[in-house]
Amino acid sequence: MRKILANADDFGRHEAINRAVEEAVQNGILRSATLMAGERAFDDAVRVAHRNALLGVGIHFTLVNGTPVLPPEEIPSLMREDGTFHDDYGSFVKHYFAGRIRLEEVRSELSAQLEKFELTGLTPTHADSHQHIHVLPGILEIVLSLCEESDIGAFRAPRAPLFAGKFGGLGQLIGRAGLAFLADRAARKARARGIWTPEHFAGIVAGEAVSEETLLEVIENLKEGTTEVMLHPGTDTELLSQELSWQHDFEAELHALTSPRVLEALEEGGIAPCNFSVLE
Repeated sequence: MRKILANADDFGRHEAINRAVEEAVQNGILRSATLMAGERAFDDAVRVAHRNALLGVGIHFTLVNGTPVLPPEEIPSLMREDGTFHDDYGSFVKHYFAGRIRLEEVRSELSAQLEKFELTGLTPTHADSHQHIHVLPGILEIVLSLCEESDIGAFRAPRAPLFAGKFGGLGQLIGRAGLAFLADRAARKARARGIWTPEHFAGIVAGEAVSEETLLEVIENLKEGTTEVMLHPGTDTELLSQELSWQHDFEAELHALTSPRVLEALEEGGIAPCNFSVLE
């Protein structure tokens, strides 16, 4: 059986993202989102989740490009001087492999994020992370342990397609190959612990939007099993690009999720959208 699992990352990061998640659940194919515990629109996202029963909500563990749940002085190796995390994956990885990130602080912060999530009354359907930090060796084992402790039965394995979207040259190819290797390793370790992952992954990881045409192509070529499609929808691209300092076409992804052509393609193929609870 073929299943499509469209997941909206960064739920709770901004109200314009939360509005897009709600619209895409009510009028489109979205059935899953991952919640960032430390971000400004967390409480608003929780309200959205509680009033949309079709939406499965996972935890979007965050160690970069965001705000911690714990006081910065408790996790100094994870912090910049302004009290926020390192700005991106590259900066974090440099510090991590130089031995400047303390894993005990990683566990403390991620545990605090999960505890804040669970206090909302929501049950996490799965775990993933901002910029895929969860597949790094060492951090992966912490995340899997937290999943086991909280009975989280599913997990993202971001096997990035090597040539999806615009080709950015050899550097991008090497980066995607490395991520695919780490994702496969993470999937094996997760499944060894009884934590399930989708068989296929169709998100574009270089910041490009999943357009209507891209989503239609994914549906046309859908394989047996469950395919996760990673998206970052929003209702106001200009506002979000400015406030999040990320040039991404948020509105294009919202349009793709609610497109009548996409809905028709799924109906014709007998494909029902799902969330991570189907993997448990």
